[in-house]
Amino acid sequence: MKADIIIKNIDNLYTLKGPNRPRVKDEMRQVGLIKDGVVAIKDDKIIFVGQGSLPDDIEADENTVIIDGRGKVVTPGLVDSHTHLVHGGSRENELAMKLKGAKYLDILEAGGGIHSTVNATKKATFDELYNQAKKSLDRMLSFGVTTVEAKSGYGLDDFDTELKQMEVAKNLNEDHPVDIVSTFMAAHAIPPSYKDNPEQFVDVIKNKMIPEVAERGLAKFCDVFCERGVFTVDQTRDILETGKRWGLLPKVHADEIESLGGAELAAEIGCISADHLVAASPKGIKMMAEKGVIGNLLPGTSFNLQSQKVANARYMIEEGVAVALSTDYNPGSCPTENMQLIMSFASIILKMTPEEVLTAATINGAASLKLEQKIGSIEIGKKADLVIFDAPNFEYIIYHFGVNHTDKVIKDGKVVFERSINGM
Repeated sequence: MKADIIIKNIDNLYTLKGPNRPRVKDEMRQVGLIKDGVVAIKDDKIIFVGQGSLPDDIEADENTVIIDGRGKVVTPGLVDSHTHLVHGGSRENELAMKLKGAKYLDILEAGGGIHSTVNATKKATFDELYNQAKKSLDRMLSFGVTTVEAKSGYGLDDFDTELKQMEVAKNLNEDHPVDIVSTFMAAHAIPPSYKDNPEQFVDVIKNKMIPEVAERGLAKFCDVFCERGVFTVDQTRDILETGKRWGLLPKVHADEIESLGGAELAAEIGCISADHLVAASPKGIKMMAEKGVIGNLLPGTSFNLQSQKVANARYMIEEGVAVALSTDYNPGSCPTENMQLIMSFASIILKMTPEEVLTAATINGAASLKLEQKIGSIEIGKKADLVIFDAPNFEYIIYHFGVNHTDKVIKDGKVVFERSINGM
């Protein structure tokens, strides 16, 4: 068999070889490290992973791309499994409010926050949203991200805007090297027009929006912001159970600010993941572990909101919750596309080991998108999504934070980013 790409002499090849399911407890520290590694790729698949030289049945010719991995780290492509990718405008004007001590819900109640982004997204054309999101995707790719989840949720009761966001994500998934998985999230906030009757908005989501989104195949998941002043536990359950009946897999923004019972609800209804979890109760965490709900942690959001509270990653891992990591890229609470910075935050702030961080950003992120059979590890038969980092080891990437260590990104068996060419 002729290889299209061969990466040889890899100082540190982190394969994440193991079961194709969310990794828990000690499994999160087992990263399948191979010294002097070699990887061979044909078409969009990995055909060999090992140490030293290639076997005799894998050949190279004048068209094979040979990459020297000396002095480099190779990992699976990073998975950013919680983002609000498609939106209009930005919210740098809120920084001064935050510096004066305003909290997220304070800004929201004052008419700012998400409402500002909703208005900007409604006004933006399809092309404006596409170009802005593409710019963010380009940045994500440059940091080693090969798969991204993208939520709607900046249309709310304006269903046309919700559909526009998901159509933009669909088009980008077809046009851009990065794979995009869509999530329907009109239940992102209570629109002002439904402030006095939020149950009526819940009914609109259930009876009008979810059926059309499902019938048009615009989303894989359904998500709800379960929080004080947003959606109650009962409302969240109602929306997510309706989504399940229409084939949309459930996710939930849970216990980000207050311990409302979101983690418990996630376990009760079988969410694929519960995200944020800054204020999750010990009971909720134990229930998530028992039911196999992935805890998707977003330390960049706690950092940016200056909340002084972070998710208890160590307790979650000890209790057996499979932890994933994401940027939560959005224009308000976490305006960064830098997954490498998030990984450093996870280690420095959440006290996760580098090995746990790598697992969380690859195979567990893949599992939170139900893609662990295809991506998330470097194994024969899986998609050839890899990152080559200019670093002596993975610990160095975590330690030397705030910079981009990416040398090359391979997506679907093609080199789609090179630092020397792209200049980033």
